[in-house]
Amino acid sequence: MSIDLILKVAGIGILVGILAMVLSEAGKKEQAQMVTIIGVVVVLYIVVQSMADLFGLIKSVFKLY
Repeated sequence: MSIDLILKVAGIGILVGILAMVLSEAGKKEQAQMVTIIGVVVVLYIVVQSMADLFGLIKSVFKLY
């Protein structure tokens, strides 16, 4: 696993946080909440995809076909 995954998640988190703060200050709390939810879904997708790769690697290392 590389640092690339950590940087992706951190970048998405910072971007979502800034967008949510700007929308919240503009009085658009519903849109800020939707941006936050979409950000969480995107990060979960990335993490689940990486976990699937990890489990595939574990299967191949221990020859669990």
